[in-house]
Amino acid sequence: MTIREMQDEIIRLKKEKDICILVHAYVGHDIWEVADFVGDSYGLSKQAAAAPQKNVLMCGVRFMAETCKILSPEKRVYLSHSDAGCPMAEQIGKKVIEEFKKKNPDTTVVAYINTTADLKTVCDVCVTSSSALQIVNNIENKDILFIPDMNLGGWIREKCPDKNIKLMQGGCPTHALISKTNVERLKAIHPDALLLVHPECRKEVVDLADYVGSTTGIMDFAKKSDAKEFIIGTENSIVQHLQMECLDKRFYELSKECVCRNMKLTTLADVYNMVKYGECEEIIMDEETRLAAKKPLDKMLELGG
Repeated sequence: MTIREMQDEIIRLKKEKDICILVHAYVGHDIWEVADFVGDSYGLSKQAAAAPQKNVLMCGVRFMAETCKILSPEKRVYLSHSDAGCPMAEQIGKKVIEEFKKKNPDTTVVAYINTTADLKTVCDVCVTSSSALQIVNNIENKDILFIPDMNLGGWIREKCPDKNIKLMQGGCPTHALISKTNVERLKAIHPDALLLVHPECRKEVVDLADYVGSTTGIMDFAKKSDAKEFIIGTENSIVQHLQMECLDKRFYELSKECVCRNMKLTTLADVYNMVKYGECEEIIMDEETRLAAKKPLDKMLELGG
């Protein structure tokens, strides 16, 4: 079976079996082509809630599938690969935050959406990389703990000097691999290229960027920009996606090391085996956990719109 034949069969079967396929931006383009929706983690969860299908396949990592289940309890939600986790989402345990809140009861705990459902149950509000700045500014309390990504949190802290933002040691190990040396090397090779980076990158990289934003923000900026060359400082699959959508422009990986191994676990064959044979892990969540984890997501919508 060729890639195209497998894709055609997936598209046929997903309609027959009432399956909505959600694909994160960091997953390969061959899987993009069979998706109902492509985007970032929270955007996909909102699409899942609005989609008419009763079954949802998340081609991404576990916390994303959990978020889908939190927002769509009436649907059956599946994760494309059982081993696809997120190291950042698993860095801070629920007990650590419970202890912090006991000692700091007046501090608002802001959790990046890249966290487990269990951790969300003890947090006050969630944010995405695109909504974090707006939401933190809209929080009335000045005392804030931002978890788990200290790079994103540090970037927000610089832009919100009126807030007292505390951070914990944590972050995306993939984005952390990008260094100032990478920027200097690529800029020397492509001096006219604009540098677009994700705020999960180190401060030394973010400070040199022409644009800092979420994955979808980076892609939108590159598509709309009049510039013809771009250095991309986020997961390297974005270079492929942008190049296929903007044939008149050129895109360069800031670091060959910026590859999310967890996102790459999902293959087109995994998607095929799910829609054909039902070979996939279903996300099961008790109602008490779901409702507790939904509260910071609801607060995110309230503060971020």
